[in-house]
Amino acid sequence: MTETITGIQIPDSAMAKDATTLLRDVASQLVYDHSRRVFLFAALSGQRDGLDYDPELLYIGTMFHDLGLTERYRRTDQRFEIDAADESRRFLGSYGIDGEAADRVWNAIALHTTPEIPLHMAPEVALVTRGVELDVLGIGYDAITDEQRAAVIAAHPRPDFKNQIIAAFTDGLKDRPHTTFGNVKADVLAHTQPGFTRMNFVEIIQNSAWPE
Repeated sequence: MTETITGIQIPDSAMAKDATTLLRDVASQLVYDHSRRVFLFAALSGQRDGLDYDPELLYIGTMFHDLGLTERYRRTDQRFEIDAADESRRFLGSYGIDGEAADRVWNAIALHTTPEIPLHMAPEVALVTRGVELDVLGIGYDAITDEQRAAVIAAHPRPDFKNQIIAAFTDGLKDRPHTTFGNVKADVLAHTQPGFTRMNFVEIIQNSAWPE
């Protein structure tokens, strides 16, 4: 039977179920609940704005967006968003989904911590960012109703979420601080890691190999 939360149907194809199982297997309860809330908030935003999006691609984008924070999928040589985006492409490919559709999911995940740009892209890309912004930053909090918010949180609670998500970000990023250059995650390490020094764009220009 299809699960419905505040009027939003959770995709229940074999691919969607396998994505749910994968995330359940590798992620904490915190990341799982967060990812499901992101889907629901994203879908509510799409419904409100009348966007034409593919629910299954949106589901993969939201469920996989933080895979790069998990022990199984995180690397130390690139941004955690790319870890997750790359895995989404492999996963979709195993179901015969490639090309532009897979690109949409890759972009949605890779850009979800890059302010503004995703909002001008394909609906799935924009909506993943909308969902993340609402759940993590509270952007768009009043754009959905109290009843919708309550229904989502009843299904996927957020106990001590603010502190716990910062801790999860820190755990996934502390071994690759250089990958936070130029994105919002540098703020996390500056807040949680004593001695963390941000790379400085101006200093990189001034200290480059160019003589002038």
